[in-house]
Amino acid sequence: MKVTLNTGSTIVQGIVTKGGDKMTPAYKEECGRCRLNPDDFKEIGKPEKIKVATETGSVVVFASPDDAMRKGEIFIPRGPWANAVVSENTFNTGSCFYKGMAASVEPSDSEVLECDELIRNYYC
Repeated sequence: MKVTLNTGSTIVQGIVTKGGDKMTPAYKEECGRCRLNPDDFKEIGKPEKIKVATETGSVVVFASPDDAMRKGEIFIPRGPWANAVVSENTFNTGSCFYKGMAASVEPSDSEVLECDELIRNYYC
């Protein structure tokens, strides 16, 4: 399914990171998650996990329906999972392509990587 990817911070993410808990299950649960419109979530089969792919790469994250999401739009909190698929192109703004990036989603049976594992696989 073709979608538009947006990223940003969440309140829960802020609580977890301010507590110094980035390498914990709570951080993975919050930031290794993609929120989708409930109709889109249903259309792709209500999977527990999805693969999100962009021109930059792909990553497996947990999937959740969210009434706040518009049809055809997804949201992944800023962090290592989002960074795996967000383009580094700043379009001369000084900020990465955090909003409005073309992406696709599909159900996945792969595991959602732990934060340290993700960082080693994608950035080392």
